[in-house]
Amino acid sequence: MTVTPEANTAATLHDASEVTADVDVADPALLLELTGPSASKLARLERALPPLSAGLRGTTIRLRGPRENVALAERALTEMMDVIEAGGMLRDADIGSAVRLIAEHPELKLRDIYKDVAITAASGKPVAARGLAQKFYLQAIRDSDIVFGIGPAGTGKTYLAMAMAIQSLQAQRVKRIVLTRPAVEAGEKLGFLPGDLTEKVDPYLRPLYDALHDMLPAVRANALMQRGVIEVAPLAFMRGRTLEDSFVILDEAQNTSITQMKMFLTRIGPRSKVVITGDVTQVDLPSGVSSGLSDAVRLLENIPGIACCQFAAEDVVRHPLVAEIVRAYEARDGRIARKRREQSREREDGA
Repeated sequence: MTVTPEANTAATLHDASEVTADVDVADPALLLELTGPSASKLARLERALPPLSAGLRGTTIRLRGPRENVALAERALTEMMDVIEAGGMLRDADIGSAVRLIAEHPELKLRDIYKDVAITAASGKPVAARGLAQKFYLQAIRDSDIVFGIGPAGTGKTYLAMAMAIQSLQAQRVKRIVLTRPAVEAGEKLGFLPGDLTEKVDPYLRPLYDALHDMLPAVRANALMQRGVIEVAPLAFMRGRTLEDSFVILDEAQNTSITQMKMFLTRIGPRSKVVITGDVTQVDLPSGVSSGLSDAVRLLENIPGIACCQFAAEDVVRHPLVAEIVRAYEARDGRIARKRREQSREREDGA
């Protein structure tokens, strides 16, 4: 990889505010990985730094735009190449968050984040941190016996926890993996579903099965489940048990009651690690029932050995529109909460 003098100094001035910089990439394979099919990653770079223009001319990436944007794009490309050359992976959807990381945390190196690999999935692709929040989350799971991962859908909370569970099993740090979640309906009724109890709750456990089969070949995963090394069960089945030498994941924990959360947390035995994930904005409990997740975080987050990792809309790693959807709902909910507070104050003043 060669960066031209123009790129180092951003010195080619087109008008009072616009400069150009050239980044030359001699390795065709590296260039393709850096720019993506049909230069899709360069398009993401442009969207992350408008009104930046990023075009491909042979083996040269030409950047044009405001001086500050060009300098940031140049550094992003250079650090993205470092990640790729070190064996890491950057998807199209990672470009925006990578640029944001560099802008907000200039002391960080992308390589240190995107090379934090939890495990290699069944497909052969590494399951690695895709942002600062995920990096902190992985480190918290390594360092703490109980970790709360709280944030919106699509931030990788359950997926990364599953990767760390498989890693711990393969390294023989635990003897089994226990995956559980409460069987609480999101507007549907279990009683109307066909089949026995196991068949009724199975759809609620499907996200855990999906993550598991991403990490392990199907034959291997099924064999471990048949032997009881990996267990997937509704939260209600945890009562009365002691979970020793286990990596336990409680998913969708916002749908536990306070009593259920206490029951679950007191199941933890020696040499076990627990990751509890959930989104406190998507509680499906009956009206008037408090979420055990919110209660537990408030009560326990300052206890040594317990870590709480918060994810936000900008940490979403699904389709880019998911982050925008989350922000829209958060803004709407914030407006409603403010209006209710104002109405409450007006009633108090009137009284």
